[in-house]
Amino acid sequence: MVQPLDTLTETASQTAGPYVHIGCLPSFTGIEGVYPEDLGRSPIAEGAAGERITIRGHIYDATGWALRDAMIESWQADAAGRYPGQAGADPAVTGFARFACDGESGEWRLDTVKPGPVRGRGGQVWAPHIALWIVARGINIGLQTRIYFAGDDHASDPLLARIEQRPRVETLMARPEGEGAWRFDIRLRGEGETVFLDL
Repeated sequence: MVQPLDTLTETASQTAGPYVHIGCLPSFTGIEGVYPEDLGRSPIAEGAAGERITIRGHIYDATGWALRDAMIESWQADAAGRYPGQAGADPAVTGFARFACDGESGEWRLDTVKPGPVRGRGGQVWAPHIALWIVARGINIGLQTRIYFAGDDHASDPLLARIEQRPRVETLMARPEGEGAWRFDIRLRGEGETVFLDL
């Protein structure tokens, strides 16, 4: 006999952690042999064209504490501004990566090539950027944001143009730390809160 549905109660909302790494990044957690390598280990392969860069950062909560259990996925174009599947796209750039914050320091790292400007519909030009999706314990719905690069031409970027509080655009800018090295910290709440997107 089927149980009447009116006796069931709503299940509590669940967050992404702390087990998200086991399913998505088993080798990172020390579980070997599930896959030859974790999916999204790198957005580029040997021979990828363009400027090699490393982006490092932390994800800070409202108290200024660096999260140590966050996982990030990134998507980007190649150095010519083309995505995989588009005509002329670099076959050595998948554009997708999945990585985690270090369990001790909370720092994350992305080794890639600097993307080029992307031509959108209607001839719009999107400034070079990398899209991020962030999940961690306590985050019920993954957060989306973008990394732009300080010093690039952002004047025509339609997303940046839509941010009404102009000082907040700075929260999307990676800052140079040396040749090929960039810093991009993410703040979940409070002063300097990163702009998050509803895409």
